[in-house]
Amino acid sequence: MSEPLIIALPSKGRLKEQTEAWLADCGVALKVSGGARGYQASLDGFDGVEVRLTAAADIAAALAAGEIHLGVTGEDLLAEDGGEALLLQALGFGRADLVVAAPRSWIDVETMADVDDVAHDFLARTGRRLRVATKYAVQTRAFFAAHGLADYRIVESAGATEGAPAAGAAELIVDITTTGATLAANGLKILADGLILKSQARLAAAPHAAWDAQRLAIARRLLGVFEARVRGRTTASLAWPPAQDGAARAALESLAKPGERPGGALVARGDLFTAAEALSAASVGPVVVSEPAYVFEAACASADRLDLEVGARRADG
Repeated sequence: MSEPLIIALPSKGRLKEQTEAWLADCGVALKVSGGARGYQASLDGFDGVEVRLTAAADIAAALAAGEIHLGVTGEDLLAEDGGEALLLQALGFGRADLVVAAPRSWIDVETMADVDDVAHDFLARTGRRLRVATKYAVQTRAFFAAHGLADYRIVESAGATEGAPAAGAAELIVDITTTGATLAANGLKILADGLILKSQARLAAAPHAAWDAQRLAIARRLLGVFEARVRGRTTASLAWPPAQDGAARAALESLAKPGERPGGALVARGDLFTAAEALSAASVGPVVVSEPAYVFEAACASADRLDLEVGARRADG
């Protein structure tokens, strides 16, 4: 029998709760071994899957190392430590912004260009480069380089990054924020053009992990459920008398994806009222609207992408 497909999920905090709620909404029950504090789990209905519960940062590192096949973690962590992780699905929770923040007392500093001026002046006056405290060195360097900043140095932050300027450990910070309240409480402001990344939780894959046909088949089945649930949330199902099928389909030609049976179609929920108006104008009725839990299609875009990436790596050697 093949070795299991390994999925890593957050083990604590709000991200853990939101991930479990997302799985439950998709109809995939997470069964934790060893009680609430267990660190291994399984997915009900999916044989051949091993779930590891671990820290979000460790999930990004495990994806980079190819130690796991799939994982859920923050996009900020994947961008920093995820290496060649393949982003499969945005999950809509765990939202946060990675930003550059400066002391509010720097009243003339509002943009990255202003920081560049301050950095040049700071180096000329002190002989030292401006210090930037962060846990996100990779993204900080890339963002600062894109803005032409060179006169700075990164101070690796091991604790509460927002406290670094007040403690005299740094002049600027790069950190994650959800509301900006913690930054404001520490006398900091976000630069007007200081947004590095709008992050959220992501389902990601490691194409360079140990994949075989069985693991890919399990992943396709699982990803198919996730995609079908997303379609279900954003789709409305319309039904009308079968005898009026021709008129209904003509009225919805630009809006609907025809269903398999006469007398029905799927439309995007955002187009629902437009579709209803078009059907009414065509004298089609009564029209019954329902909200499908899932909409499965023959193709699974995320699984197809994974297959292509895995295949490409095998071809490269």
